Formats: sequence, C-alpha cells, structure tokens
Amino acid sequence: MTDTSNTRPADSEAQAPRQSRLRRLMRYLPVIAPVLLWAVPCWVLLHTGQHWPLPVTLAGTALFALGLIGMPLAMVRGHGRRQQDRAAIVGDTLLGTSWVLFTWSVLLGVFLRLALTVAGVGESQDRARIVTWAVLGVTALLLAWGYAEARRVPRVRRLDVQLPRLGTGLDGIRVVLITDTHYGPLDRARWSARVCETVNTLEADLVCHTGDIADGTAERRRAQAAPLGTVRATRARVYVTGNHEYYSEAQGWVDLMDELGWEPLRNRHLLLERGGDTLVVAGVDDVTAESSGLAGHRAHLAGALHGADPDLPVLLLAHQPKFIDRASAAGIDLQLSGHTHGGQIWPFHHLVRIDQPALAGLSHHGTRTLLYTSRGTGFWGPPFRVFAPSEITLLVLRSPHLPTSP
Repeated sequence: MTDTSNTRPADSEAQAPRQSRLRRLMRYLPVIAPVLLWAVPCWVLLHTGQHWPLPVTLAGTALFALGLIGMPLAMVRGHGRRQQDRAAIVGDTLLGTSWVLFTWSVLLGVFLRLALTVAGVGESQDRARIVTWAVLGVTALLLAWGYAEARRVPRVRRLDVQLPRLGTGLDGIRVVLITDTHYGPLDRARWSARVCETVNTLEADLVCHTGDIADGTAERRRAQAAPLGTVRATRARVYVTGNHEYYSEAQGWVDLMDELGWEPLRNRHLLLERGGDTLVVAGVDDVTAESSGLAGHRAHLAGALHGADPDLPVLLLAHQPKFIDRASAAGIDLQLSGHTHGGQIWPFHHLVRIDQPALAGLSHHGTRTLLYTSRGTGFWGPPFRVFAPSEITLLVLRSPHLPTSP
C-alpha cells in the first residue's frame, strides 16, 4: 500500500494559494465579523427610512451596540482560558441570533423592498417598516424552529451503499454513524441517553463515532458522554478523534472512549469478518492532530492500513471530508466523515464549502472511493439548526456479487 500520509505535491501546490487567502481572511475575521453581524441589521432595521420615533431609534441602536460589545466578550469568557459555561451559552446564542438576523436583513432588506417598490406598495417609509417587521418576524420563527431542531433527537437517515469489492458474506452489514455530538455548556446528558437508545434500536453490526465528541475536557463532559457506554453493536464500536478534541486534551477523550468500551482507531485498523469475507475497518486521527503538539497524534493513513491485505475492501473513519484526497489516492472503498454539520445555520454552508469538498450525503471521488459526510448528531456553539437537520445514519453495505434468481 502506498504511503499517502502526505498530500501529493501537485495537489499541495494547487491548494496553497487558496489556503493562503483563507488564512489571511481568517486572521481578520474575529474583528470584522461581529461588526458586520450587528451593524448591518441595525442599519437596515432602524436607519433606512423608517423614521421611527426617537426613543425607538435610540433604544434599538443601543440594543445592537450591546450585542456588538457583549457577544465577543461572552465568547472570550466562555471559550477562552476561563471556560465559563454560562458565558459560552450567552455568547453562542448571540452569535446564532446575529447570524440569522444579518442573513435575513440582507435578503429581505434588498429583495422584499425591491418587490414592494415594483408593486407600488405604500410610501418609502411604509416599505421600510414592512421590511423591518418582516425581518424580525422571520428571524424569530427561524430561531424558534432552529432551537427545536438542534435540541431534538436526530432523525435516522437510512441508505444502502454498494461497495464493488465487498464479498457476499458481508452483504447487509449494518453500520451506524454518529458524529459531532459536541457535548458542551448546555447540559445534554438526557439528550445523549436518548440518542444512544435510538442507536440501539438499529441493530448495528458496527457503530462509528467520527469525532468532535465534546467542547471541553473529558473530565468536564464525562456525565454527558457516559451514555455512549450503553451503545450496542454485534461486532465493534469504533471512534476517531475530531479537531475539537485537540482543543480539549484529546488524549483524555481517547482514554474515556476506551473506558466506555469503544475502540479508538488511532491510525490503526481492525478486521470485521462474516461468511468467509473480511472488511478492513480503519481510522486516522484528525488532520489537525499533528499541529496539536501531542506526541504520537497525527493523521497517518499508511499506519492505519499497515499489515492489511490490499485486496480487501476498506471502510475508513476520518473526521474531516477533506481527507478524501488521501483516501482516494490509496484506493479506500468508503470514507465516513462529519465535521461540516451540513452548514448548521443556513447559508453558512457556502463558507463550509470553501474548506471542504463535500457538505453532506454520499459522493464519489476518484475511480473507486465513496465518501459519506454526516450533517452531525449534535450542534456546535449556537443552539440552532436552520435548514441543516442533524442525523443518525444507518448505512447498509451491499455487495454486487450476490447470485441472481433464475
């Protein structure tokens, strides 16, 4: 098996300019984003011809200014060195609220006002006020619905996946994928237990968790993660690290998952055998692992496949979809990933696609490799999911070699 632990030179050269521009943008994003997220709605809703009474204008402007100042402060206190859960909840909620408000201020501020103007509805002030109330109404509805979507037990998404090299003895193997549970400041121990109960109804042969278990250390989030120990599988429960583990003492999470009965596939594999046929189930650390400074942590595909028969089909767990370039070059049959959350809050998925080759669902890469990207089981940060529902995924692996009926 060729060592593909490093991206090919041609790919690296082609991606370098895009990554360089993205890094430069990300450097200024913490300063630019809060200003845009709060200043644009403030301008659209209060200062574009509405002519509100002065007390309304002053109170509204003060409220937006409070959001602009309060959100970054709460985020720093919640996600910085202090790790204050209450501050994180406030900051995350303000972030999600401002994103939805910004999005619909822009969309309705432009298109609804244009439609009202073309239709000749009211005077300029009337149209401006209609836009304001429409933005506030849409934002309130989407936030209420998005909160309910984020906190619910995910729906089960079921699909058959045919792997050309899968032997007939393995046809019908049931693989359940959960990922991006992101146990965090909001206590979701009961939600976690209900997710695990749902997984247990699916009669899985193999259950996979592809990382981002939590935001916070294993010691802090142990109570929320503990129900993972109740998950049942007839063959194995396997886990790989995500990027968020490397913000929160990743080795602690590897040790806890091992304690809960899951097999951490840290650049290694196991064999799943049935009916005389074998499937290689491999896993790699997240691509951010090496830069974490933790000894022995890195994404090393050659190490994960070391000793495996190259003629056997391979199911690979890798947290981020962008690992698919290496997987495809190595001839992996199926990669399972998460990380994207399907964008989580529309239209954030457009930004996700800058960094990742796939957003959600099944996609083909190279001559043989399939990638399944889950929208995630939980949520990160803002407790909202808008047009990006969470999921628990049941993949039934199919062999094309079954005998046909006469």
